[in-house]
This record gives sequence, structure tokens and C-alpha cells, in this order.
Amino acid sequence: MQWLSAPCGRPGRPARFSDSAIELCLTLKALFNLPLRQATGLVASLLKLADLDWPVPDYTTLCRRQKTLPAMLGGRPSSGGLHLLVDSTGIKMMGEGEWSEQRSRSGGPASTRTRKHGASYRRQWRKVHIGIDAETLDIRAIEVTTNAIGDAPVLPDLLAQIPADEQIRSVGGDGAYDTKKCHAAIAERDAEAIIPVRRNGRPWKEDGPGTAARNETLRAIKRLGRTIWKKWSGYHRRSLVETKMHCFKLLGQRVMARTFDRQITELKVRAAILNRFSQIGTPNTIRVT
Repeated sequence: MQWLSAPCGRPGRPARFSDSAIELCLTLKALFNLPLRQATGLVASLLKLADLDWPVPDYTTLCRRQKTLPAMLGGRPSSGGLHLLVDSTGIKMMGEGEWSEQRSRSGGPASTRTRKHGASYRRQWRKVHIGIDAETLDIRAIEVTTNAIGDAPVLPDLLAQIPADEQIRSVGGDGAYDTKKCHAAIAERDAEAIIPVRRNGRPWKEDGPGTAARNETLRAIKRLGRTIWKKWSGYHRRSLVETKMHCFKLLGQRVMARTFDRQITELKVRAAILNRFSQIGTPNTIRVT
């Protein structure tokens, strides 16, 4: 790994540390749930143990570079076609109401105001939308939005993160993705949509991509029943992405960064950590003849 940044030739002061060095520091920060100052101290201790006389980025450098860091997920490409499972969850963020609550716990000046009037604003959330490979359990796509954005509008962006030359065999999700735009985006990738029709769903006019397959799903559910259709279509594999969401929250129930761009980087670093765990924990099976 290259620790110091190579000359870029652009005008202005060049960056001292490479993106890999900054990503390593942020990875340790997310892995051990540390503030920026403690993360820099941990990196300095590790470099000292390794007998490496390398400089350590200070916490202001980490905070500044986190805003524009191109964090890579590091997911493994599928070999026989990708079975993508999508879902979303909410992550807390530190807002004014959360700050006032923490101050009240410590007996700070905001405790009286919080007890009398409560928090000034509602607590804010960030929604994390992920798509995982059903075979390797790697996170292949991730999007971060505000809590005002639903699940369905984000699915085309998740599919766009999968390379165009990689075949997608199926896309599985819950009934929130039962929209025309979602089915059209799945049909454009020549994939099968394993999405249950909503309880009050009706047939669509077959005037767009994916509508015929969706109507066929509706007829199968009415004929066989929703329970049998879920077993027959493999819908229950969607529990894998729910398990991955649980693992994602084990790295932290809240996001520590304050600005939206830095929050996106922080959550992508968490996804990269989980992918690394999956790769390390997956055995390499070799057939011996």
C-alpha cells in the first residue's frame, strides 16, 4: 500500500497522504467505533509496532478528506450470474435534539430546557439502501439518502452500480419495490423480479418493460396463494439481506459524521468492512481428485 500521495500535477498544494492511507484510518475508526483523535492515536501505535517511520494524518486531515474520499466496497464479482437482494434500514444521526439529550444526561446547561420543552427538532435519520449477492453475501451496491426517500426510487441507482458486463439473474425485494419504475429497471438488465405484488395490487397495462412479468406474478399469487408463491419463487432468500442489515448495525447504531457527504463515506467504509469479513470467513474449497 502506498502511504504518501504521489504528485498529481494539479495546481495548488498536493495531498500528503494517499486515499488508501485515509481509508485505512477511517476503517479503523469505524471498526472500533472511535472518534477521529483516538483513531489517529491508534494508527500511530500500529505504525510504531510495525517499526514504520511514517507520518500519521491528524484528525482535521481525516475530517477534510472524508468528504471526498472515493471509498470502494470491494465486493467479489459473481461467477454464474448475480442474484441481487435489496433492502433498506435507518441509521441515527447526531442532530440538535440528540445533542440536547446527551447534555441532559451529563447534567449540562441544556438539561433544564430539554426537561421542560423537549428537543427543538425531530431526530433525523439516514436511510441506507444496500444490495447484496445471495451467493457470497457481499454488499455489491449501497446508497445513502434522507429518511424522506422511499425504497423504490433508489433501486435503479443500486442496479447502476453493478457493472454492465456482469449478468444479473434476479432481483429480490419486498412489496415496497412493486412499482413500474422498479420493474422497468430490472427488465432493462434482463433480470427476473422476485417481488411480491402488494395486497391490493391490480393488473397493469402491458405497455412497458417488466409489466408482463409482474402481471404473471400477480396471477401466480392469486392461483397458488402468497405462501406457496414465496416458497416456489425463492423469495425467502431475502432474509439474507435482513441478516446483513443486522451485521451492518453491529458496527454502530448511529453515524458519527455531521455532514451528509461525510456520512456517505462513513457508511460505505462500514460496508467495505463487512465485505472484507465475508471474504476472510469464506473457505476456499478445492476439489481433490
